[in-house]
Amino acid sequence: MASVEGMNHALTAAAAGFGTGLSLIVAIGAQNAFVLRQGVRRDAVLAVVGICALSDALLIALGVAGVGAVVVAWPGVVRAVGFVGGVFLLCYGALAARRVLRPGGGLRTEGEAVGSRRRAVLTCLAMTWLNPHVYLDTVFLLGSLAADRGPLRWTFGLGAALASLCWFAALGFGARLLGRFLARPAAWRVLDGLIAVTMLALGAALVLDA
Repeated sequence: MASVEGMNHALTAAAAGFGTGLSLIVAIGAQNAFVLRQGVRRDAVLAVVGICALSDALLIALGVAGVGAVVVAWPGVVRAVGFVGGVFLLCYGALAARRVLRPGGGLRTEGEAVGSRRRAVLTCLAMTWLNPHVYLDTVFLLGSLAADRGPLRWTFGLGAALASLCWFAALGFGARLLGRFLARPAAWRVLDGLIAVTMLALGAALVLDA
């Protein structure tokens, strides 16, 4: 009976972690917009999804382990990361805006694959690790919520990491279903326009807050 009750508590903690993690990453942001575009282009999707999911899992583990207190103790470092990340997003947003004015995107060709994959990996790493909200939300907030679970904090963290994996996999691999709707250059201009607005707005906010 005790084992059944313990399993129920573990499932509850995992479900709470899954729901909390999902609520933090579903909101429209630079990382999600990038994963969506890569998924639609079918460009390095597995690598991008893997980087996002593994990075979140590592950050969640750091939060559960109690590293969140260190993040709060070093606000200057978080602001510096925010400034660099903001400049990066402004540059990426400018490139997206340029594609709107001079469309030439769309699905990749075989000749572009290798260089495009390298750029996608580096861009994904930058968007993930140069975002100060990742440290505040994933490490500090999730870490604090996990701590309230006591001995089940790692189960809570596992649920949050699973939510991240499911979300990015669905976003990256599911986005290819939009391919037929984006066969026209005009549709790509709309997508790039939305991405440009998202990146420029987030980048400006990070730079001004730094």
